[in-house]
Amino acid sequence: MAKTPRKWTGARSPSGLKRVRQTERRRAVLQPRRTAAKTLTSKALMIATTAPEGADPQVALAEAISALDRAAKVGAIHPNAAARRKSRLTRKVNAAIGGEALAAARVTKTTGKAAAAKAAKARIAASKATKAKGAQTAAGKARAALAKTTRAEGPAGEATVEAAPATATKATATKTTATKTTATKTTATKTTATKTTSKKAAGASAAKAAPAEKTAAKTTAGKTTTKAATPAATAETAKTTRSRTKKADEGAPEA
Repeated sequence: MAKTPRKWTGARSPSGLKRVRQTERRRAVLQPRRTAAKTLTSKALMIATTAPEGADPQVALAEAISALDRAAKVGAIHPNAAARRKSRLTRKVNAAIGGEALAAARVTKTTGKAAAAKAAKARIAASKATKAKGAQTAAGKARAALAKTTRAEGPAGEATVEAAPATATKATATKTTATKTTATKTTATKTTATKTTSKKAAGASAAKAAPAEKTAAKTTAGKTTTKAATPAATAETAKTTRSRTKKADEGAPEA
């Protein structure tokens, strides 16, 4: 264990030592820009306030603004910080040259809580009224203009507005009647076509049934004739057989 304390408490790794060297080089470049910007800003404000002989506040202000721009360009300060400082310096210099008192950094509110709440309610009501009228859209603007024109015209405008819906109603009723008539005609046409088709189908069925009946009648007659002729043929066959047997018996020699 070491008895003496360590003197070096910084970085020890190679990358840490390199970062230290980079920071030193960067500081050597950027710190003069920061210092110059601060010095010229305070100088311009001092010249504008005290107005010494042989010093021009406008020239001092331009030099301070240029210094702030250079510092922001090389990265010594942030661009937003440079813009903020330029704005504040310009307002202070203009106020000092014009003989006006410098405004406070923060404006104190003079409105009470009750007044502020009332103003907020009024703003909300106004916004709701605007949205209800629909002035933010083209259709809302058209409706507002029509309503305004109607109010300006008076009774004549109201009569015109009433006549327009009546005309629209009549036109709608006419279209509805025409539609119903067309539907009725279509239904009648479909019914007639159905009846014609039914008649044709009935005729075709009757035509098919007539040949079938004729064929059945012919078949029945043939069967009846066959049945009727069968007993007679049987009797004749029996007679022929008997006669042949007799002839054979007569012609055979006696033993």
